[in-house]
Amino acid sequence: MRGRQRDHTQTTYKRASSRDGLNAHDREDGLGGSDAKGSANPPWIRSLPHVIVAAISSFLFGYHLGVVNDTLESISLDLGFHGNTMAEGFVVSSLLGGAFVGSTVSGWIADGVGRRRGFQLCAIPLIVGAAMSATSDDLGGMLIGRFLVGSAMGVSPPIAALYITEASPAFVRGTYGSFTQIATCLGLICSFFIGIPAKDVTRWWRVCFWISTVPAALLALLMEFCAESPHWLFKRGRSAEAEAEFAKLLGSLHVKSAMAELSKSDRGDEVDGVKLSELFYGRHFKVVFVGSALLALQQLSGINAVFYFSSTVFKSAGVPSDIANMSVGVVNLSGSLVAMALMDKLGRKGLLLGSFLGMAMSMAMQAVAGSSLISGSSVVYLSVGGVLLFVLSFAMGVGPVPGLLLSEIFPSRIRAKAMAICMAVHWVSYKFLCWFAIFEAAGATWATDSVHSFCKLLRGRIFLCQEKCGGNKGKNFARDRDGTSCSLVNGWYALGY
Repeated sequence: MRGRQRDHTQTTYKRASSRDGLNAHDREDGLGGSDAKGSANPPWIRSLPHVIVAAISSFLFGYHLGVVNDTLESISLDLGFHGNTMAEGFVVSSLLGGAFVGSTVSGWIADGVGRRRGFQLCAIPLIVGAAMSATSDDLGGMLIGRFLVGSAMGVSPPIAALYITEASPAFVRGTYGSFTQIATCLGLICSFFIGIPAKDVTRWWRVCFWISTVPAALLALLMEFCAESPHWLFKRGRSAEAEAEFAKLLGSLHVKSAMAELSKSDRGDEVDGVKLSELFYGRHFKVVFVGSALLALQQLSGINAVFYFSSTVFKSAGVPSDIANMSVGVVNLSGSLVAMALMDKLGRKGLLLGSFLGMAMSMAMQAVAGSSLISGSSVVYLSVGGVLLFVLSFAMGVGPVPGLLLSEIFPSRIRAKAMAICMAVHWVSYKFLCWFAIFEAAGATWATDSVHSFCKLLRGRIFLCQEKCGGNKGKNFARDRDGTSCSLVNGWYALGY
């Protein structure tokens, strides 16, 4: 019964370090476990291969975000639109448009065909779109290929977050959740490395697109041997198959306790029982709003501007663009590794607050560097240091936490579809800033003014919800069905908006 205190029976599908009773969502979702003394955690090694395969989708996510960074100039020369800023903008933003379309249907795909088949479906446009881009002879073919790849990129992140959350033992769920960010960083670094010859080797950019079809094919193939999400199977009424998948992921000794947790979630959790109206108003609105706002703020922080234009800052310091890109990639990866180590120790909220604080400090460094207070080489050091600190701070919290957090704060009944809405907001925010950056570059000063006004309006709306987030280390964030966690993003305004 909802709200009833949990009886202290032993079960293993939970962090052993937590001494708090399962909250209502933990019991509903079957994501909790035991806090009893002496209870053993499931072996983490069993679920690790499944998580690594799922992270291939995040690797491709990062690769396709960065693949045009060094190749865009040669692409524009070969396809005949060199110097056309709008056409170059379309090559980048067509990916984002496809991602938005894919994100809007990701929840229905995840609930309809399952997490495993969802990954395999994503592999199809990843392969076809990359092949179309690699063989295109005009701008139209490139845009279609990028749009197809983007549609898969819109579907894969929420499915990856769902799969890793539902397939991981709770005591390492935060660590495993960081794998997606690490894989994204590796994809970016790989795209930078592979793109280096593009300036000297004719049509090397085509090779860069062809290479991406290999991990996409591996994702489709290896997912055939991975476990399906037991949570999805249980919601579909396939309890026997859910037990078999739990045995693969946790070991046979932990199947009964894991199924006992899932049994408590059998309270009318029909797959087709969620209406969109429930997510836009009513008791679920606040938590969906906070999830959407968190992902929007992740983009509005300006991280992608740093990724795309950091080479300009480094160039002013006499650092070649190749070294600049690699430096940003290495710092991003280093921060993600730190986040992985601390995720289950400091908790999600602690990492987010520390991350926002570090980003605010880096912006302060940039402001000082751009002022008349200092001069000479100190300006260069502060500018470059500010960029690297910004990336490091982002990677330690704001980058990896939101995707994992959303899969934990949403009730099982609405999780997939709510994440689809939040990811759609994420991609709208991304595309919003990309196009305004293009207009700003073209001399439209109203673009910057509009972005600032929007950010201030969003900040004011968020501050209307001032309930604290319930979760931290050793617990899930799904404490209160209607609760919000605006304190997670209170530090955002300091980033300069």
